[in-house]
Amino acid sequence: MTTEPGPDEPRPRDPSTVLPDGRVVTSLTIGAAPGPVAEVTTLGAAVERLVVTCGDGVRRNVVLGHAGVADRLTSGSYLGGTIGRYANRIAGGRFDLDGRGVRVAAHDRGNSLHGGPDGFDRRVWDVVRHTPGELVLSMVSPDGDQGFPGTVAVQVRYLVEEEAVHVEMTATTDAPTVVNLTNHAYFNLDGEGAGAVDGHLLTVHGESYTPVDDTGIPLGDHEPVAGTPFDLREPRRIGSVVRESHPQLTAAGGLDHNFVVRGEGLRTCAVLESPATGTRLRLLSDQPGLQVYTGNYLDGTTRGTSERLYRQGDGVALEPQLFPDSPNRSGWPSPVLRPGERYAARLAWVFSRTEPSRAQRPAQRPASGSASGAAAGTGSGR
Repeated sequence: MTTEPGPDEPRPRDPSTVLPDGRVVTSLTIGAAPGPVAEVTTLGAAVERLVVTCGDGVRRNVVLGHAGVADRLTSGSYLGGTIGRYANRIAGGRFDLDGRGVRVAAHDRGNSLHGGPDGFDRRVWDVVRHTPGELVLSMVSPDGDQGFPGTVAVQVRYLVEEEAVHVEMTATTDAPTVVNLTNHAYFNLDGEGAGAVDGHLLTVHGESYTPVDDTGIPLGDHEPVAGTPFDLREPRRIGSVVRESHPQLTAAGGLDHNFVVRGEGLRTCAVLESPATGTRLRLLSDQPGLQVYTGNYLDGTTRGTSERLYRQGDGVALEPQLFPDSPNRSGWPSPVLRPGERYAARLAWVFSRTEPSRAQRPAQRPASGSASGAAAGTGSGR
C-alpha cells in the first residue's frame, strides 16, 4: 500500500515558548515516516501529536493535543500528559503512611486527582537526552509537593521502534511516599479533530472492574464484568457501550473506570480499532489496572492542535496504572515507594493496519460550531 502524506504531518513551527516566569517550554520530535512520529512538549512531558500511517495509507495525528502552551496551562483535561505523583484519585486527599496521616491537595469533588492541581503534567521537564528515535525527560518533585512526602526524582523515556512507541516512567525517593505514574493520551484513530470515537471498537483484557461512587472513589472491591456493559473482553463499539443503561455509566457520563487487567508483566491490556481508517492500536502495559475514560467532560472549550474544539467522546484515554485510591486499600497492589527502591512502569502503543470499511469514513468536524456534546452534571476535566 502506498503511504499518502496527510495533513497531520508535523509542520515547521517555533519549537520554544517562554513562560511569564522565564521558563522555556520546548517541543521535540522523535520517529520518522512511515513509522510513528511523536511530538512531545517539555510542559508536562506530554505527547502533543502522534502521527501514524493508517490502514487506508493516509498519515494522521491520532492523539488529542493542545493548540499551544497557554491552552495547556488553562486546561483540566490532561491531554497526553505524564501524570503524577499519583494518577487517579485518593479519597478525601488523605491516607496513612507508616502510621502517619498524610493530607494532599484535594481539588476534584473533595478528592485528590492526578497528583493535585499542580501535578507533573503542569511542570516543565528537563531534557536529558534527545536522538532521532528517543527522548528522555526528567524532573524533581520536592518534599511536600502538593502535600506528598519525600523528594522524588522522575524520568520518562519515549522510544520509537518500528510501528511502536514505548514509554517508560521511573522514580526514586529519599523518604517513604506513594507513586503511581501514567500517560493520559486520548486516542482518536480516525484522526485528531475527526469527531466522536463512537464507532471505534474497544477490547479490554480484564475479568473485573472497579465500581465507584459519584466522585470516582471505589465503592468496595472489584466486581466481575460478566453480564455488565463493562464486559469488553470481545470488541465492542464505544458508542454502544456508553449508551447502555447502567448506574455506573450514568453517574460518570460514560466510561471512567478501572479494569483489573489479567496477567502480569508487559502484556496486551487493550486493543482499540477504527473500522473507518483500518487502524489498530494495541496497548501493552506492566501495570495491574487500566483506567478507561471516554472524554466525558470534554465540553467544547478545549482547543486542539487542529484548532478544532473538543467535545464529549472525541477521544478515549487508556491509562495503565495502579488501582484508584490504592493508598487507602491495603489489599491492593501497593503504591508505596521507599528509599533505595526504584519505581518503574512501562507501556507501549503498537500500531497496525487493517482493511478500512467502505461503509465508514472519518468525518472532519469544523473548527467551531454551536452544537456541544458536553456531559450532563458536574465533574472535573478528568
